[in-house]
Amino acid sequence: MTIKILVVDDEPQIVRALRINLKARGYEVETARDGASALHVAAHFHPDLVVLDLGLPDLEGTEVIAGLRGWTTVPIIVLSGRAGSADKVEALDAGADDYVTKPFGLDELLARIRAVTRRVQPPETESPIVTIGAHTVDLATRSISGDVKLTPTEWQLLEHLARHPGKLITQRELLHDVWGPQYQTETNYLRQYMARLRRKLEDDPARPRHLLTEPGMGYRFRP
Repeated sequence: MTIKILVVDDEPQIVRALRINLKARGYEVETARDGASALHVAAHFHPDLVVLDLGLPDLEGTEVIAGLRGWTTVPIIVLSGRAGSADKVEALDAGADDYVTKPFGLDELLARIRAVTRRVQPPETESPIVTIGAHTVDLATRSISGDVKLTPTEWQLLEHLARHPGKLITQRELLHDVWGPQYQTETNYLRQYMARLRRKLEDDPARPRHLLTEPGMGYRFRP
């Protein structure tokens, strides 16, 4: 199946380069130059992945992320010239799956696209059913009682924890296995995603009983 990618950027040279290179690698590509167009195209194109610039002429990239997250869990890779940690945290907290700083290397971006799209595919092996708070989570069908929706990256993180109940999984291990080897120092990714999982699944996110932090070490799933 051909993977469909929506590229959203107001810099024509970047859009042109990404369209040419992505199509050459077998992806189906649509583009948009502003936030309103991006939301319109996404609703009709139904992309498997969105590559999104934060600095759009009409809307903030985080507003576009919020608009997409209102109806889809499609992976979103943010492109931005803003290299500050606060900008990364804001984008990840809004629902982005990855953050690439401009100027970027094409090979790096393509590697991140491959990594993110792999997360969309459910595991082939049989997965357990676990209970977190009031929710029953079926990892085999990627469904949660109460119609809770997770993004592909949230599923990937939850699966890594749920498959090893009671085991401490280090920050480096989670970053390596979920995001890739180049992310092993991006601990802010873990903090943001664990906070999102707790808000969606724990009865009291401020006092989690199942998705636990081991300070300075990693995370643990307690059934």
